[in-house]
Amino acid sequence: MSQSVSITILVDNRTIPGLTAEHGLSLWIETAGRRFLFDTGQGGALVPNASTLGIDLAGTDTLVLSHGHYDHTGGIPRVLQAAGQVEAYCHPGVASPRYGVRSGAARPIHMPRQSVTSLEGLPVNRVHWVRQPVSLSENVGLTGEIPREHPFEDTGGPFYLDPEGRFADSIDDDLALWIRTDGGLVVCVGCCHAGLLNTLHYIQRLNGGMRIRAVIGGFHLLNAGRERLDWTVSALLSLDPDRVIPCHCTGEHASAVLLDALGRKGIQGLAGLRCRFQA
Repeated sequence: MSQSVSITILVDNRTIPGLTAEHGLSLWIETAGRRFLFDTGQGGALVPNASTLGIDLAGTDTLVLSHGHYDHTGGIPRVLQAAGQVEAYCHPGVASPRYGVRSGAARPIHMPRQSVTSLEGLPVNRVHWVRQPVSLSENVGLTGEIPREHPFEDTGGPFYLDPEGRFADSIDDDLALWIRTDGGLVVCVGCCHAGLLNTLHYIQRLNGGMRIRAVIGGFHLLNAGRERLDWTVSALLSLDPDRVIPCHCTGEHASAVLLDALGRKGIQGLAGLRCRFQA
């Protein structure tokens, strides 16, 4: 197995000085000679941040979309334009219409039309529709649809498939990526609409119970109540990961609770942060 992993946060709600902040997420993953782009943010911050960080998006060989919300898919046209031979992996429902509905007011939160058009323009042999777990390389995999088992976890918001709020969106397209290393599994998540612990426990089952070494990404706990936060902290501590890096939609309060409980194992995610995991 013996492979190191480098993950750079290209887009996040927070940044190091000199980068553009954006409500969204994008991770640049390098391992075993492969270069994966996990989500693209809304689009405006991706290219300038990558350039400032010395990352050439033209070198992307695999684009992974964690789910179909606008703040993860807006940069698709820029990526596909830059990386001529990239292959894309996403759920077949990734471009479905979807809305956030609060107090009767609907806001579209689906993939932008330009991103849908760009994705549809790829040759059919370079778009891989993922419902079930799939390997991207010897030690890199995607979950496909994630079983929802823990009663404390939900999608994290008022998400619907229609602007009237009649049909709830379970966000079945939510998926996560894992990398096997000698020290355990390094997990990348977009928003964890399937639930953080649902996701981590499922990935462990897919990998014979291997320990979780690290998890990075959005945990979508910004609307979580105290009971769910307490349960999440307890479950994370029982997994005993080396690193937990909350980003994006985790929420400021939830991030503070997690980082306080995790101590030195927790790091606040922000664009420009580069994490290296030795083999």
